[in-house]
Amino acid sequence: MILRYISKLSLSVSAAMFVGMQEASAANFSTISENIVTSIEGIPGLLSGVAYLFGLLLGVLGILKVKDHVENPAQTPLKDGAIRMACGGALFALPIVFEAMQVTIGETSNSVSAADLNAVTFSVR
Repeated sequence: MILRYISKLSLSVSAAMFVGMQEASAANFSTISENIVTSIEGIPGLLSGVAYLFGLLLGVLGILKVKDHVENPAQTPLKDGAIRMACGGALFALPIVFEAMQVTIGETSNSVSAADLNAVTFSVR
């Protein structure tokens, strides 16, 4: 009795694995690349959020270092606070610069097309 149950169970598991392998074999390069493109669409938003967060953090730490310099100029140099505030400002502006670069380049679709260069002429005298 137990042997029949085990054989039926193994038969159903092997049938399910065969169906799963048939569905997995349908994944070709095109579907894999589409899945990759779909998966990485959210990365720019994540990077923007991280840049804003670290930009704010470095800005606050820079202000605290400048405060330390004002309280005790001999111990804390002014450059420590200035460097942190400059790096924080750069990180805070990074998403805006990235968006400006995308608009300037003109990336309006996810497709890649070939350049339309037909001929090159030189006027040398």
